[in-house]
Amino acid sequence: MNTVAFHTLGCKVNAYETEAIWQLFQRHGYDKVEFDQQADVYVINTCTVTNTGDRKSRQMIRRAVRQNPEAVVAVTGCYAQTSPGEILEIPGVDVVVGTQGREKLLEYIEEHRQTRQPVNAVKNIMKAREFEELDVPTFSDRTRASLKIQEGCNNFCTFCIIPWARGLLRSRKPESVLKQAHQLVEAGYKEIVLTGIHTGGYGEDMEDYKLADLLWDLDRVEGLKRIRISSIEASQIDERVIEVLNHSEKMCRHLHIPLQAGDDAVLKRMRRRYTVDEYRRKVEHIQQAMPQVGITTDVIVGFPGESDEMYENGYRLIEELQFSELHVFPYSQRTGTPAARMEDQVDAEVKQERVQRLIQLSDRLSLQYASRFTGDVLEVIPERPYKEEPDSGLYMGYSDNYLQVVFPGNDDLIGKVCRVRLDQSSSDVNRGTFVRVVDEVPRPSRAV
Repeated sequence: MNTVAFHTLGCKVNAYETEAIWQLFQRHGYDKVEFDQQADVYVINTCTVTNTGDRKSRQMIRRAVRQNPEAVVAVTGCYAQTSPGEILEIPGVDVVVGTQGREKLLEYIEEHRQTRQPVNAVKNIMKAREFEELDVPTFSDRTRASLKIQEGCNNFCTFCIIPWARGLLRSRKPESVLKQAHQLVEAGYKEIVLTGIHTGGYGEDMEDYKLADLLWDLDRVEGLKRIRISSIEASQIDERVIEVLNHSEKMCRHLHIPLQAGDDAVLKRMRRRYTVDEYRRKVEHIQQAMPQVGITTDVIVGFPGESDEMYENGYRLIEELQFSELHVFPYSQRTGTPAARMEDQVDAEVKQERVQRLIQLSDRLSLQYASRFTGDVLEVIPERPYKEEPDSGLYMGYSDNYLQVVFPGNDDLIGKVCRVRLDQSSSDVNRGTFVRVVDEVPRPSRAV
């Protein structure tokens, strides 16, 4: 029996794709072992979003080679796509495949075993026009299922290398998305998280089928309780999307809408496709349509040329829009992007200070948002025992509006929709009391 070990770096899309690659190996009779164990094949799914991602990817490749010099070492993902030559220079690397054509990975491994020569299967990603079909009918250790609906991005923000690693936007065929959604529900999943590189752009490359159409079709999937969008740009939330969010009982009251910067001059240098005013109006419109919605966002701090005044503009905007959580990143120079060549790079200490202030603001806003639900009964899907307090009998899960809640429970509740009363709010983990399982009880409509 052949064994395979995986290591995934980077984003949730990579995690999804590693699961898909594992399905291929499983169908060929492989057993999965931990990455720090002896395996016949090591698969490293790499990240290239920052220079650090490249470095960590190289470290993990070398670790696999040391672990078992006789093993086949296969490297895939974004760093493999952008820098196959660099990877093949690492002694012991046998197969390199980028972000397309991974369904042939086992063929490439077999080719290497027969020829004993390295296989470079990286193709020009900018020529890719078809969505790479990689099915994940079940996940190894998850109660929320991810479902990848699109690939690539057409935006070319000045700080981002990803279009060069993932190619241009390609949407997955609706029938393929729905088929997999049905499979996931049959496997017992109650919540599906729609994911991709530019998820909200789904359907932009199709004639007459857009994201709102897909959401309505998923709404009709029997047995599915929750649909969550992993991330969506403000410009992609049109009236039709708001209508689905508002009227579908399955859409989660949570949206992740990247802001990146709260100042027009910085947004322009980033080549983001909106102004502060457009973003503000869109968020306020969503908050009116869904009064209890939790909106989370990404912010890049210390982008080249960001003055104290520009930063303060962003700080005030974030305060005003009352996000439920911020993901804060200090700007990191990514070799090969226009922003890395810009003058006026911001001092590292200044960046750290600005990051810390925003993290403190995030904690304050998170507590403010969670406090609105103290005493309310929320629907929570428990994912696992609460690791931070082992043997406490507490279980952790997320409400539909993305509050992390822990409450006394048992293993039987994992993956089920539970009603939980929120007793104690926090900026991090909220505490509650289990009321009952509501698996088959439809949620009351919250149409406004």
